[in-house]
Amino acid sequence: MDHDIADPALAGAGALRIEWAGSRMPVLATVRERFEKDQTLAGKRIAACLHVTAETANLMLALRAGGAEVALCASNPLSTQDDVAAALVADGIPVFAIRAEDADTYYSHIRAVLDTEPHITMDDGADLVTVLLRERPNQDPVGSTEETTTGVVRLRAMAADGVLRFPVVAVNDSATKHLFDNRHGTGQSALDGIMRATNLLLAGKTVVVVGYGDCGVGVAARAAGMGAKVAVVEIDPVRALSAAMEGYQAVDADRAARIGDVFITVTGNLHVLRGEHYDVMKDGAILANAGHFDVELDLTELEKRATAKRRIRHELDEWTMPDGRRILVVSEGRLVNLSAAEGHPAEVMDMSFSNQALAAEWLLANTDDLGNEVYRLPEHLDREVAWIALEHLGGSLEKLTPEQESYLASWQQGT
Repeated sequence: MDHDIADPALAGAGALRIEWAGSRMPVLATVRERFEKDQTLAGKRIAACLHVTAETANLMLALRAGGAEVALCASNPLSTQDDVAAALVADGIPVFAIRAEDADTYYSHIRAVLDTEPHITMDDGADLVTVLLRERPNQDPVGSTEETTTGVVRLRAMAADGVLRFPVVAVNDSATKHLFDNRHGTGQSALDGIMRATNLLLAGKTVVVVGYGDCGVGVAARAAGMGAKVAVVEIDPVRALSAAMEGYQAVDADRAARIGDVFITVTGNLHVLRGEHYDVMKDGAILANAGHFDVELDLTELEKRATAKRRIRHELDEWTMPDGRRILVVSEGRLVNLSAAEGHPAEVMDMSFSNQALAAEWLLANTDDLGNEVYRLPEHLDREVAWIALEHLGGSLEKLTPEQESYLASWQQGT
């Protein structure tokens, strides 16, 4: 079996980590049990470019249980858990991922999983699909799935440009993904990464959240819950108004740069904090990025302005400005929740990865009816995931009476 990992000796520790995460992923366990019985993925090859974590490992095991041959590479150079990679290789699953791998190695690993000529690809950020479209003109999988907002934006641009050659399921658009993974997962894990890197007390600090989509909503809520004063930077007036009505300050980036103690970017856009912002930040300002790619903080401009740089703590760099102010950057501006912590808790990835597994099955079952477009996972599958998750939380649902069903289907009853 071909593979490329950091240290096979870490497999034992990785297996324990995978077991722990799996015990908190009841929805995926339910899907895996059905897959194992029905073998709906039998004989299919699946290439995945995802964060190599214990939760992802459980997805790989579920797909294999359904009969698929799977291969995995990392979707971010700093998100790989090397012990998990070793455990999967020991269990017979090819993995191409090494934490802190350089750009050349990162892309060589993507090419390695594409060499398996997959029927289905799974992506987190759309790098796998991008390489396939650019470099493999004769390689046409049945379809692909996409995990994150950034990847969906890229894929819709591909479809609009007419270069997408197969259907893609935007798993991120599923309610049981973005309402839970993005809000609760990012909210908790982004702050977890910042806490591990800094051991900072958030109470009383001003935390600036740049971007108030689902992820930003979660980050802001968790920061406020820990006693921080929250300011939100947005380009959308509706989202900015929503933030203001939650009790946060809605400010532009120039104002935010002057008042913030901690800055967390979560926009999916380029250079949302730039040189002019660094020029006015407080001494000791902390910068972290919770967006998928490491482009949200313009670190080239920070490097031009700084007179010195040193690694002051694990995953924390201190940049000294000419006037003596210090600006601290967590994890080189990479995805903070996975580079400085362990990523989202298993309970929310349970729903996201159940969607991934069901999306692969749905693509294979509906090949003849799909065009080269970006699709949303059918609502009944989304609701199935929600119902299983709710049951395992001890919840239940009310049922409509026949009279209520009749009323909702009628227009005749009024005042």
